[in-house]
Amino acid sequence: MTTARRSFMKNTAAAALAAALPSLNFAQAPAAAARSSFAPQSGGWRTFEVTTRVDIPKPEGVSRVWLPVPSVNSDYQQSLESSFSSNGTGKFMQDGQEGAKMLYVEFAAGEAHPFIELSSRVQTKNRSVDWSHKTASAEDADTLRYYTRPTRLIPTDGIVRKTALAATQGARTDVEKARKIYDWVVTNTYREPKVRGCGEGDIKTMLETGNLGGKCADLNAVFVGLCRSVGLPARDVYGVRLAPSAFGYKELSGNPASLKGAQHCRSEVYLKGYGWVAMDPADVAKVMRQETADWIKNTTHPVVAPVNQALFGGWEGNWMAYNTAHDVALPNSKGEKLGFLMYPVGENAAGRFDSYAPDDFKYQITAREIKA
Repeated sequence: MTTARRSFMKNTAAAALAAALPSLNFAQAPAAAARSSFAPQSGGWRTFEVTTRVDIPKPEGVSRVWLPVPSVNSDYQQSLESSFSSNGTGKFMQDGQEGAKMLYVEFAAGEAHPFIELSSRVQTKNRSVDWSHKTASAEDADTLRYYTRPTRLIPTDGIVRKTALAATQGARTDVEKARKIYDWVVTNTYREPKVRGCGEGDIKTMLETGNLGGKCADLNAVFVGLCRSVGLPARDVYGVRLAPSAFGYKELSGNPASLKGAQHCRSEVYLKGYGWVAMDPADVAKVMRQETADWIKNTTHPVVAPVNQALFGGWEGNWMAYNTAHDVALPNSKGEKLGFLMYPVGENAAGRFDSYAPDDFKYQITAREIKA
């Protein structure tokens, strides 16, 4: 999408907001806890079964659908088995060096009611770095170099590097650089509810125009790009919120009965002595803009301060990661590469469906926590 930032405003504000915001119907979901100090700590695993159902109400010619499948295995997530049912022909596939796993299903031109139901089981847990305890680095040099590369939407030269150098002035260590970049993103960018979906992540355009409003795929991409431009390996992590926050933050929650619009991009940075460390300045911006009736403009506010502190080095395990991939080529697609794969994607003879309109390109995502 070469005109991605301009395309944000195509629809009316009301329609964009309705498509973009998480569908948090707490009347159907488990009761939300009263908001408390946000402080996720590393602990036990939670197991979820996540189901994605896609229906194509108006097929035209051959239809194709690609669904992201959880493919991250790490100290915070184990991606277990996935299975599907469909009246089309499907198979699991992977794209590129980063291994974005997906389910590809193709429907014959005569299929009147194409559908897919994908079920994936994952285990997740909270993350919280112990800054007082360094560990031996375990990542190989080629992998770290790979995560400093530019992508189509995240360049590492020009205004991106200029901005990062200014933001990190005086920083000597990796941790100091990451902290200054995190603080720069929180201070200078902001959550813009009118942006469709999770945004596009076109950080060069954002910085050049000075339009620093966006959503998670924009704001965390700014963090990743600034880090990469000064030699810090960093990556976006694309996924979906699955359950209410244990700390009662409505904007950091998912409604397991209906996860349309609950997609959320996080980020990680590799810091010497600590390994891959969780980051999420975009969620700080979300809490500032939308957690209360008023737009909170400072990070010392009691609602924001604990979130700002915790999300530098941690995140809550009520969220599932799909992948960390950029510039994703969909097999057998006639369309262009995706900046990232976090939403169901479909095409028919008329072209690619709008993944940000789940009621037109009909899909529903639900989650069920499996208790031991």
